[in-house]
Amino acid sequence: MPTVRQTAAPKPWTLEDSDKLYNLQGWGLNYFGINASGHVTLQPKREPEGAVDVMDVIEDVVARGIKMPVLIRFQDILRRRVSVLNETFAEATREHGYQGRYFGVYPIKVNQLREVVEEIGDAGRPFQFGLEAGSKGELLAVLAMNSSEALTIVNGYKDEAMMRLAMLGLKLGRKVVVVVEKLSELELLLLAAREAGVRPLIGLRVKLQTQGSGKWRSSSGHFAKFGLTTPEILGAVETLKARGLSDCLKLVHFHVGSQVCDIRTIKDAVKEGARYYAKLRKLGLGVEYLDCGGGLGVDYDGTHTAVESSMNYSLREYVRDIVYSVQEVCRQEQVPEPHLVTESGRSMVAHHALLVVNVFGSIEAGTTPVNLAERPDEHQVVRELRDTLKSLSPRNLAESFHDGQQHLEEAFALFKLGYLGLEDKAKVEHLYWRLCLELGKLLPKAKFVSEDLLEMQKALNDQYLCNFSLFQSLPDSWAIGQLFPIMPLHRLGEEPSRRASLVDITCDSDGKITSFACQRKAGGTLPVHALDGRPYYLGFFLMGAYQATMGDIHNLFGRVNEVHVFKDDDEPKGYYIEETIQGQTVRDVLAGIQYSDYELVKMVKEAAESRVKAGALKPREAAELVDRYESVLAEYTYVDHLPAADENRPSIPAANGSNGAKPVEPALLPAPKSSESVAPGS
Repeated sequence: MPTVRQTAAPKPWTLEDSDKLYNLQGWGLNYFGINASGHVTLQPKREPEGAVDVMDVIEDVVARGIKMPVLIRFQDILRRRVSVLNETFAEATREHGYQGRYFGVYPIKVNQLREVVEEIGDAGRPFQFGLEAGSKGELLAVLAMNSSEALTIVNGYKDEAMMRLAMLGLKLGRKVVVVVEKLSELELLLLAAREAGVRPLIGLRVKLQTQGSGKWRSSSGHFAKFGLTTPEILGAVETLKARGLSDCLKLVHFHVGSQVCDIRTIKDAVKEGARYYAKLRKLGLGVEYLDCGGGLGVDYDGTHTAVESSMNYSLREYVRDIVYSVQEVCRQEQVPEPHLVTESGRSMVAHHALLVVNVFGSIEAGTTPVNLAERPDEHQVVRELRDTLKSLSPRNLAESFHDGQQHLEEAFALFKLGYLGLEDKAKVEHLYWRLCLELGKLLPKAKFVSEDLLEMQKALNDQYLCNFSLFQSLPDSWAIGQLFPIMPLHRLGEEPSRRASLVDITCDSDGKITSFACQRKAGGTLPVHALDGRPYYLGFFLMGAYQATMGDIHNLFGRVNEVHVFKDDDEPKGYYIEETIQGQTVRDVLAGIQYSDYELVKMVKEAAESRVKAGALKPREAAELVDRYESVLAEYTYVDHLPAADENRPSIPAANGSNGAKPVEPALLPAPKSSESVAPGS
């Protein structure tokens, strides 16, 4: 009697499977987790105990009438990042017996939001953690908010007004170190200091020959935008000595770029920068600080590799390498070990911000909303495509696909010349997409899959319609291809059954995301769950660096609503919302581009009155139209009050020859589906 082979039952989907699928442990640094309900959690202490359920926060936000999209700032993570950096440097200096101290500064260009800068200043006060400014506007903020014990570093190109402002800071008791980026700035600085009657605190930025790594590798080297060459450094030293100000040179600065992905770059740069410090000390200058600049990376894709969206080192390795490298150079040169400064911004603030968007619909290829029944008088190209679909098998995949493409192109040519009717053209499109869908089902059984079939398979993936603007909230994704971790915030106990790219609500075809940190080889798609008429939320993580102030108002979509969350074990849900910041209204955005709401309403009133005089509108109708127009000015700029999907609506029978495909929602060419489902209040 033949043995019957038992087929193993599929393994149930687990929370661990979701964790692995979205690589949460890879990029989350244990600040995020998944709880038993299948919801993403916030873990300020980097452990599951006392975690905050992000879906609780979303429900709280919706109950308060705050509309999606919403940026949630977890202030506890912000404070934790500041503490961890300072504590790691303190530990490394103790272990190595390093004689200098660590004085970190936060460059506010990374995120200038007042609440962020205040939180960093408060968390960093025990460590004398300072602030860095790169413009007059930033310097005004920094001088007011920084403490007198911490460093205030002034970078960037500077004019006379900025130099005078820096000297004002010195007179206020701030430790303002002006970093000279080009030699001509030194004269401006000395003039401003003489006018103010103060002795300046001067830094020199050296132009390293060490080449950076990642997207910003050009920040160092011969063609770098900032920094002094070796001859220029000697010229600055001679100027200071000649004027009796050599003791005013307090700091040597270098920078190899943001998001340095390779630790070897950091080691080489620190060694070169430390050598400049040592040589200047030997020339008799009293330099006290070595500023290693920024560059400490963020592992956006969680791969721990030296690629642009990752980093092949840990914070501990970064710190220990800086301390060890500087100490070795100073030992060789027999000079005192300097106080260490870093300007870490991205790594301080990236993890604390999470953008929550609601998915309000999907576009799926291969469906049609009308009954395209087979008819005896239909065009030959339609009949041939039906035959291709009926004869499809695992043995003729490529041949069938090529035949289908030929029939589609032939139908297009015939329609353009007037030889094919609208209904027959619709049938060809419908049958072509049915062919592609059936091909997609058979591809896993094929021994070999050609490149054109792989490209076809990508076209079959869904597009999820998300309530946000890529250009406003994720400008780096659009401009430089930056990867951000994206994943569902709930339903993580369910296996995601769909794959989708994400499209925003702008009318720009660039407003989409087709590269994902968790699925780099998945054909530009994200694993997602099927929409079922209930609210579906996606989270865009590590959003705290640069995105807020770099976003633009493409299509006049403005800044999103924000809520600031703190952990609090005394609260029933373990947190409280400290502050909410309203996103921009339509009126706010229009005002920013010189549209007066008063003038706009006035013009609409005049248009309505003219229609009343012409007898086309009644006075009451005209007043209602103007009121409706004016009310929209006060609304949020994002999508609101969408109709919910009708899950009980009867479907239209499939057309003959479609292999029993289940028809779905109305189509957008070429034969996609648009189904809408919206969260109440979102």
